[in-house]
Amino acid sequence: MIHLERQSPGAAHWSEQQYAAVFDDAKSSRRLALVVERAGYVSAERLSVTGFLVAHHLAPEWELENIVVAPEARGKGIGTRLVRELFARAARSESDSVLLEVRESNQAARALYENLGFRESGRRKSYYSNPLEDAVLYVRMLR
Repeated sequence: MIHLERQSPGAAHWSEQQYAAVFDDAKSSRRLALVVERAGYVSAERLSVTGFLVAHHLAPEWELENIVVAPEARGKGIGTRLVRELFARAARSESDSVLLEVRESNQAARALYENLGFRESGRRKSYYSNPLEDAVLYVRMLR
């Protein structure tokens, strides 16, 4: 997951400790990590990840924290499938909504979110650095 995330400049860049915490929290149902693997694998020790999504459950909401699809796999519906699976799991947890934030300039991600029913709900001025940029907040109601 880290290797794939590092190939995606628009992704949230996390430390190894943050990724390890995802899997610790996943055991308690507070976090969800969905991973899409290629049909084959690079080696027995290292699976070939095509995409992943990480979300955090803070009842009655879920926050989509990170989603990455490999550059060569984009435009094939992987991101859509990941987000729809998040919706399904959030609905089963009787949650009200899914929230997220995204760089203003990340037009591909924003188009994906809007096509999946997310609506802009606010902004965080100058939230991101390198380059300095607003975060656009989105919400998708589930009920």
